[in-house]
Amino acid sequence: MSDCLFCRIVAGEIPATIVHETDRVLAFRDIAPQAPVHVVVIPKEHWADIAVLAANDRDLAGELLDEVTQVAADEGLGDGFRIVFNTGPDGGQTVEHVHAHLLGGRGMAWPPG
Repeated sequence: MSDCLFCRIVAGEIPATIVHETDRVLAFRDIAPQAPVHVVVIPKEHWADIAVLAANDRDLAGELLDEVTQVAADEGLGDGFRIVFNTGPDGGQTVEHVHAHLLGGRGMAWPPG
């Protein structure tokens, strides 16, 4: 999709700091990090959100989760991390391309405080 930010990153049209890549998954540093480690992990193929992906391609959904955990290991997040999938407008999704936010490098207890 030519107007999708993440599809344009996959195509190399928009620069990103890539930390991990496979044939079907790409991981890059978030430009507005919310934790010391904040990596966005996406399938290279365009899917609107995690619900649509899970309903249509369980293999890719599983691969996406596998790669998120691989990035967590590569980033040294052995003490724990958070994975966030924002889905739909009420879920806070701002880019309509499924993506996982991998956050870590500090305590991630909820609620904070």
